[in-house]
Amino acid sequence: MNPKVRDLFDINRIHAYKRPAPLILVNGLAEQSESWFANRRAWGRHFDVKVPEILVYDGDSLHRHIDAGGEVTVDYLADRLATYLDEFVQRPPYHLVGSSLGGQICVTLAARHPKLVSKLVLLCPSGFCGDEHLPMMEGVRRSQYDSLVKSVFHRSHFATHSLVGAIEAKFQSRRWKKGVLRTLRGTVGHSVAGLLDQVPHPTLLIWGADDRVISDVPGSIGAADRMLKARQVVIPKCGHAPQIEKSRLVNKLVTHFLRDRLRQIPPMLDPARLHQKDAHPVRIAFGLHRP
Repeated sequence: MNPKVRDLFDINRIHAYKRPAPLILVNGLAEQSESWFANRRAWGRHFDVKVPEILVYDGDSLHRHIDAGGEVTVDYLADRLATYLDEFVQRPPYHLVGSSLGGQICVTLAARHPKLVSKLVLLCPSGFCGDEHLPMMEGVRRSQYDSLVKSVFHRSHFATHSLVGAIEAKFQSRRWKKGVLRTLRGTVGHSVAGLLDQVPHPTLLIWGADDRVISDVPGSIGAADRMLKARQVVIPKCGHAPQIEKSRLVNKLVTHFLRDRLRQIPPMLDPARLHQKDAHPVRIAFGLHRP
């Protein structure tokens, strides 16, 4: 056999190569896949990061579903995620990271198809307890895009003019706006509380102490305690998008958790501190094994 051809079938080399575990990122209602810009590179060092486009508001697939009389529900989106994994990744079990509505989608998939899931990370997941304040709905109806974006963050400097402008430009499309409104209609008020004790996977929940979208963060934390293997942290001075507002901390927490290196929750992130008004700024020294 030609030596160059033989090298292609070098069994030792084939066994030495190992693809990293797949990590699936599922964005929320007010976000698109671009919202993971501060996380993908950090997580991509350790995992095979995939970002399925299951909710593109002006996408042909979504509008074919709408035009056929279908509703855009959490169940529908969970089915789309399952189809994506089955057709285009095909390497279960998967690590899932879901933000806001994406957290509901991940919980639904994990409860329905437990063998598909390895671990879950839920960032400010909605649908656990109480209603959500939906500035997106008012922002769309009244074209108040500045207040819509600012409501997501604790610190207003994250709501840059360019970000507000990008959101406003999206909503100039009637097709995009129709997709958003139909998704709002099908998902607002949905609860996954009844599924929480059916999720057997190790789960890390990350909450923002100053989240203005989730109406009852303490109640949501209490509901998450029903999960069989839940670990929870609350980040002070953080809103509804910790993956952006506290990206360095979130990147470390998620990486350590998924690699079984999160030995203990840092005291400053203990949910019991949620109501301590004089909590000091977060300076975390993990003291864990280096990844």
